[in-house]
Amino acid sequence: MRFKSPLIAISAVGMLALSACGGSGSSSNAGSGDDVNSHGGDTGNFQDAKAQGPVTISGAQKGGTVTVMTLTGMTTTMDPSESYYTDTSSILSGLITRSLTQYKYDPTSKQMVLVPDLATDLGTHNDNYTKWSFTIRKGVKWGENGKEITANDVAFGMKRCMDAATFPTGACQYYSNAYFKGGENYKGMYTDPGSKYNGITVNGDTITIKMAKPFPDMPYWGTFPANGPIPQGKVSDPKTYKNHPWSAGPYMIDKFSPAKEMTLKRNPNWDPNTDPARTQYPDGYDFKLQQPSEKIDQILLADSGDGQTTLTYDDLLAPDFAKMKQQSPERLTLGGSPCTYYWAPDNRKITSKKVRQALQFAYPYKNAILAAGLIPGVNAIPASNLMPPGLPGRTPYNTTGHKAFQTDPAKAKSLLKSANAMGYEIKFLFRTDDPVNIKVKDAVVKALTEAGFKATPVPTTTANYVVARDNTKEDINVRSAGWCSDWPSGATWLPTVFGSTDPNKTNSFGTNYSAFSNKSMDSKMDSIQKLPLDQQAAAWNSLDKEIAQKYFPLFATYYTGIAQAHGSKIQGDFDDNTVGMPTWKNIWISQ
Repeated sequence: MRFKSPLIAISAVGMLALSACGGSGSSSNAGSGDDVNSHGGDTGNFQDAKAQGPVTISGAQKGGTVTVMTLTGMTTTMDPSESYYTDTSSILSGLITRSLTQYKYDPTSKQMVLVPDLATDLGTHNDNYTKWSFTIRKGVKWGENGKEITANDVAFGMKRCMDAATFPTGACQYYSNAYFKGGENYKGMYTDPGSKYNGITVNGDTITIKMAKPFPDMPYWGTFPANGPIPQGKVSDPKTYKNHPWSAGPYMIDKFSPAKEMTLKRNPNWDPNTDPARTQYPDGYDFKLQQPSEKIDQILLADSGDGQTTLTYDDLLAPDFAKMKQQSPERLTLGGSPCTYYWAPDNRKITSKKVRQALQFAYPYKNAILAAGLIPGVNAIPASNLMPPGLPGRTPYNTTGHKAFQTDPAKAKSLLKSANAMGYEIKFLFRTDDPVNIKVKDAVVKALTEAGFKATPVPTTTANYVVARDNTKEDINVRSAGWCSDWPSGATWLPTVFGSTDPNKTNSFGTNYSAFSNKSMDSKMDSIQKLPLDQQAAAWNSLDKEIAQKYFPLFATYYTGIAQAHGSKIQGDFDDNTVGMPTWKNIWISQ
């Protein structure tokens, strides 16, 4: 999953911001990068198929408006069919929309538990996981008109998101189109209005999905907003629906000005008896967007007036984190999120494995992290594997002998010399209008030069960064990127990050920023998904290591945790470690 909407993703640390799973964020002494694994547990790897509503929280009070301040602009779509950033997806799933399944926070284990949502359970499947059925519960109503939501509404939403041309940044192209029978050839209801899709059928209250290949992770994919209801007709025109998706959850959009503000009010038609995880304690939410980080931190540190009912899902700046930890540690939310930062050399251009390995030793981990205002050991944790801690079956590996946050120019030079590549030119993007990113760029240039590379930073702007980075024709040969688990499985990592694509035939890498293409590895990925479930986790970890050992297409720079804060009257703000966001379903305001 992509982490947060693009503004924060490229402004907070000068790279595509992604947060990591597993770590508690409370330890600052992470060594190899895997000490953090003992803190987090298996991220999202718990289930309760029998969970029922209503949900009550002992001592919780009704009333008040929660103010959410963030640097993000939510300039991307709020359409459930396309929401694939952790902030928009989390806000939709937690407060506004509903889907087949969902996560519920367990305060005892401090983990997220997979539970039913619109479906009455976590689905039923045939022996080889190529057919899934979900029965849609009765009594769930649209907030906008009070009409009952039907299985047909859910099926319509699930088919709607499969139009990859209409929803190009959505997740369905990676899962529904890839796994659902006939999905690979289905162009979508908007791109090809006359076409029909028969991989999803409805019989009464039951939705049945046929798969093109085994898909045991369907209940996890079911948590995404894309697998929820959409009203049929003109109201769901993609051009307008992205600014006001209809509500099935406890809150509905009142006003939305992209990049400025979004306010939510109570959905009067939400019935807590139909919802196994959500609550409706606050009167509403006020999301204030594109707020400077310094301003957010000062309001939370002061904790006066409206600041007492304010929270942020942005990380505190390092100096402000230290102040908050000393002043009011109980108002800090620390924890993990299931993501990895990495540098992705373009394997079409940097064809030497030794040159790619030299980059790993040349990269200025500590200096870049400090220049970006991050907190080592809290929201910047040493990384080894591509797949972050917290995934079932994951065990650490180290194929190059690289140590935690190690910058070793001598080792990098040795690798370059053995590859006959001294002075190799590295071209990477930086943003001229972002002072923080300029500091990171300077640290990278200095380190690469000392290691024997020729460093050529390529200027762009914040507004143009994402397009430039994703453009396969851009004259750069290293891209800063990252990825988050869509659910606790290697199936959401290796096929999406390493699955073969042909970037020469498109203007976008999709999610394979290293342009790695290897048919034998593709075949192994397909084979793993046909293994018995109890064998898949270890097999994904083994393949992660094999790809790194044989090909070394990219290297991880760090895993991230969260260092968020809230006002003194905000209660129930815990870490949803499946996405590194607040536990919206638990939040209430002390009166």
